[in-house]
Amino acid sequence: MNAEQVFSLCGFAAMAAWLILIFAGRQRWAAALICGAAVPLLLAIAYAAVLFTHLPGSKGGFGSLAQVALLFSDPWILLAGWIHYLAFDLFIGSWEVRDSKVQGIPHLWVVPCLILTFLFGPVGLLLYFILRTARTRSITLQH
Repeated sequence: MNAEQVFSLCGFAAMAAWLILIFAGRQRWAAALICGAAVPLLLAIAYAAVLFTHLPGSKGGFGSLAQVALLFSDPWILLAGWIHYLAFDLFIGSWEVRDSKVQGIPHLWVVPCLILTFLFGPVGLLLYFILRTARTRSITLQH
């Protein structure tokens, strides 16, 4: 399987999971099992496989922005970075849905947060925290 095929497969899995979160996220199987565990774990396996088979011998590193740019000039390492984003953003989106249910936040209010989390990661999380704080009048994460 080449990098482009892995990219497409992982992207399809993530997109399917995001659609489940948006349209059926309040179902227990959706946010907890599919989007909070199964798909992120499958993406994590793909990430580990790509990373550990292509990172050894790669040029670049994490010591400076120039080293990171050089590291990500390798399409396989860039793919690993993309899968990393897909897995973690999906995990966060799943948490947003589960937490909003506990906090009594209507799902329709969370949908824009989910879309932004899918597209821009931390921006969606920031919006969710603003929404959550406005709704609960608390910034703590304890239930």
